[in-house]
Amino acid sequence: MTQYLLAVHTVEGEVAPPEVMEQAYKDVDAFNSELRATGAWVFAGGLHPADTATVVRVKDGDVVTTDGPFAETKEQLGGFWVIEAPDLDAALAWAAKGAAACKQAVEVRPFQEMPEDQ
Repeated sequence: MTQYLLAVHTVEGEVAPPEVMEQAYKDVDAFNSELRATGAWVFAGGLHPADTATVVRVKDGDVVTTDGPFAETKEQLGGFWVIEAPDLDAALAWAAKGAAACKQAVEVRPFQEMPEDQ
C-alpha cells in the first residue's frame, strides 16, 4: 500500500468560535479512531502556529537560522495525517472525511517510494 500525506491547511489569524473548535476536536478524535480501526493510520500531529517555526539553511557550510515560517503567506500547514491507502481514490475519500472533521482544507500527496535496500 502507498503512504499518503493528508496535510491540513489553515489561514493564520482565522480562529473559529470555541464551540466550533470543540466539535472539530471531537470529530478529529472520531476520525483518528476510524483510521486506526481500519489499519489506515500511520501517524498524525497538529502543529503550533507558523510563527513558532525556525527555518534552517546551510549555505557554503554555514548554518543560518531564521525565525518564522519558510513561506511568507497567510496559508500555513496546521497539521497532518500519514495514512496507508490502496490508491489515490481511497486516500481522497479519507481526506474528505478528515476535512469534514477538522473543518479545514486537506491536501493529499503520495510519498515517494523508496528503492529496495541493496
